[in-house]
Amino acid sequence: MALLLEGRQAMGFNYYPPCPQPELVIGFPPHSDFSGLTILLEVNDVQGLQIKKDGMWIPVKSLPNAFIINIGDTLEIMSNGTYCSIEHRATVNSFKERISVATFCSPKMDGEICPAPSLVTPETPAMFRRISVVDYIKGLFTQKIDGKSYIHSMRIQNEPGMKSN
Repeated sequence: MALLLEGRQAMGFNYYPPCPQPELVIGFPPHSDFSGLTILLEVNDVQGLQIKKDGMWIPVKSLPNAFIINIGDTLEIMSNGTYCSIEHRATVNSFKERISVATFCSPKMDGEICPAPSLVTPETPAMFRRISVVDYIKGLFTQKIDGKSYIHSMRIQNEPGMKSN
């Protein structure tokens, strides 16, 4: 976890104007965050965040003055898959604008991302390959946003016939 403690923090501000035909657009396409943790505040309590669970999109109920915490790809890799990053998307509302603020707790740029050595044993081999933070980010931003496809490309095949999704 020292990688995150010594890491960096960034903020993003999202504004989604009302859309008369919300079924025709997506506010932000399906993705998982690169960060270790994402702290989200839905400023005006307008729902729009959805998470993917068992192949279905589930709306996240907005609670006044509450933070939503998302686990990101970095924590999934560091925990060797114990904690899974959350695939999510943002939708728009027909009548109201949606405003959110996200804080991303991410590793330091000169670090590496890999499963914590204490979690890698003969019984639980590394599920992800080691990669520098810079190379991970470069790879992430040179491809189309497509759910969790990039973190899946970091997986190691440990058993014959095992798919890396």
